Amino acid sequence: MEKVNLGQKFDLIEEYWDPKIVGELNGQMVKIAKIQGEFIWHLHEDAEEFFYLFQGSMSIRLRDKDVALGEGEFFIVPRGVEHKPVAEEEAWIVMFEPAGTLNTGNVESELTRKGLEFL
Repeated sequence: MEKVNLGQKFDLIEEYWDPKIVGELNGQMVKIAKIQGEFIWHLHEDAEEFFYLFQGSMSIRLRDKDVALGEGEFFIVPRGVEHKPVAEEEAWIVMFEPAGTLNTGNVESELTRKGLEFL
């Protein structure tokens, strides 16, 4: 058991939309990612997805509204709800998801990441 400094972990990430694992608890993975631009529309049929904005600003687009997040805010996307994260400028996010959850959910694309690296 060791403490984790998120700022130091974010400094190790070089690419956008390439999540890394920084912790695990109760079958949940703690993931971090640097994001910029638009992700793809997707959903997670069997899991909620927790987004915490560590640095920057972003929105999570839903089909019926946009949820704007500022630093220190979080939003939980309910299971089965289609969503699309967007960040106009670089943003740093923390996510909690069940182990094995793909970042692109029900969609396979060039952004799909499998076998995530543990930082």
